[in-house]
Amino acid sequence: MQPRPERTVAVVGTPNSGKSTLFNALTGLRQRVGNFHGVTVEPMVGHVGDGDRRITLIDLPGTYGMTPTGEDERLTSDVLRGVHAGIARPDAILYVLNTSSADACLQTLSHIMQLGIPVIVAATMVDEVKAGGGVVDDIGLMHTLGLTVVPVVGHKGLGVGELREALLDQPAAKPPVSPLPAEADIDQRYAWARSVAGQTIRQGSRDRRTKMLDDILLHPIGGGVVFLVVMALFFQSIFTWATPLMDAIDAGVGLLQEAAAGAITHDLLRSFVCNGLLGGVGSVIVFLPQILILNLLVTFLEECGYLSRAAFIVDRAMGLFGLQGRSFIPLLGSFACAIPGIMSARIIPSYKDRMATIMATPLMTCSARLPVYALLISAVIPSGTILGVFSTQALVLAGLYAAGAISGLLVALVLKRTLFRGAVVPFLMEFPPYRLPSVRSLAVTMVGRAKDFLITAGTVILAFSVALWILTELPRADVAQGTPALQAQQQQIEGSYAANLGRAIQPIFAPIGFDWKVTLGVLGSFAARETFVGVMGQIHATDVSESDTTLRDVLHASMPIATGLSILAFYVFALQCISTMAIMKRETGSWRWPAMAFAITFALAYGSSWLVYTLAT
Repeated sequence: MQPRPERTVAVVGTPNSGKSTLFNALTGLRQRVGNFHGVTVEPMVGHVGDGDRRITLIDLPGTYGMTPTGEDERLTSDVLRGVHAGIARPDAILYVLNTSSADACLQTLSHIMQLGIPVIVAATMVDEVKAGGGVVDDIGLMHTLGLTVVPVVGHKGLGVGELREALLDQPAAKPPVSPLPAEADIDQRYAWARSVAGQTIRQGSRDRRTKMLDDILLHPIGGGVVFLVVMALFFQSIFTWATPLMDAIDAGVGLLQEAAAGAITHDLLRSFVCNGLLGGVGSVIVFLPQILILNLLVTFLEECGYLSRAAFIVDRAMGLFGLQGRSFIPLLGSFACAIPGIMSARIIPSYKDRMATIMATPLMTCSARLPVYALLISAVIPSGTILGVFSTQALVLAGLYAAGAISGLLVALVLKRTLFRGAVVPFLMEFPPYRLPSVRSLAVTMVGRAKDFLITAGTVILAFSVALWILTELPRADVAQGTPALQAQQQQIEGSYAANLGRAIQPIFAPIGFDWKVTLGVLGSFAARETFVGVMGQIHATDVSESDTTLRDVLHASMPIATGLSILAFYVFALQCISTMAIMKRETGSWRWPAMAFAITFALAYGSSWLVYTLAT
């Protein structure tokens, strides 16, 4: 018997419906970013089932209907209508219906049911409705809609197995019968939605805990204070929680270098393994715990329901910079990586606001900068506490993040007053309920982030480390016999092509305190910002291995504080990621805007570094 072709099911729902949590619960680690031809908004793709019982899930962006207001909603609309050139029309739709916001979700469902595609409904947030004293009649909802309805609690895994079976066992489900005529207007759709919800879903009184928390977290003054405290603890945690794990990885890399040095007798091969591979890539991998903790905290704040409240608090200040509240989402996402941040700017319907947001996103401090910050802060900023509670180093890190964010908003303000002058569009946001995040969902996110980081370390940084090792080993120095190994290696590096390249460009950076080694690191970080750490690790690999100290210790002893502060100031502003510039070109349709962004950020980076270095010396 020939196996039937694998079906494709689109996961669709309104924003904050629990769609992504349910997608993670269904697919687990069997998911990836969808790389479709001609698709710039990259949905997640996952698989459910095995063998003949196997389907592909595509997690499409959230939408409120088939009349798109942004690029994200346009992708969903085009795919479901079957007019997208890069993604085929799905065989079925898994519609995620948030029962705590049934009217809006059912209104959107009325559009979905008119597409002529089989639909299965996953009713989410049923636990939230019941916790507030309400009732969800899923059997009644199934009969009223004429669709299979499976109640689920995605973050707890309840109902996920039943939903998986429903998806796998309905290969030939018929398209639903539309409850409304195709030309029904928005009022008719909401009237139908309220009627269905009134028959099948009874909302309870508002949860007293939710009201109490919102009274505090959304208070004009108290909410701002809580936000600042949360951010302070956020940056404190990145340093304090990560330190033991970082030390363990650092020690592990050191042991590998010692083992390789003892096992390899050939001088050149030993240098390649110890300095080129372990010294370059190993010095970057040590920062994996901090990046994971950063993403863990962001994901936790998002899934527990606080992040949207924080967006509301921050939105009050966004108008001062000419931006609307929707801009907060791309800017916040850029703290993980500017690339998805720039891509998510498609949710902004106004072209001028979208362009101003895109130009500001590179100034948000992405996680690739974190290894650079962590290395230099630990090397040049004395450890200690302020008020006996907050770490000095953590406060410096928070200050760097704040400096980048404020400068990005100021750039957006200037652009909105000049090139992108226009009115601010009102910002509407639906707050999700407070809930404890799913451990499974957090784990899936962490594994994905770790894979992304390790792939970068194993490809871009590895390739650059090998290239840099070759440049540091050529031409071979004429070292006198009997010269100590440490001195011989230092002579080799000082006379290498890498040193010559660094010295040729170093005069440009001399006014801001960069020597040829730092200059080489800055050049290398155009491939990936964290490559700076790999360059430092490789150049100082002999110092580390011979003196039995860490790279931080070596830089602490050899790098002037003024230079360390100057480098930190430079990385706050500099746009040193080729991938980011390529995405900006793709999103804006021209190299004009990436070139302008590079010029603006380089001028800010160089000027701030010069000011910091001058004041520090």
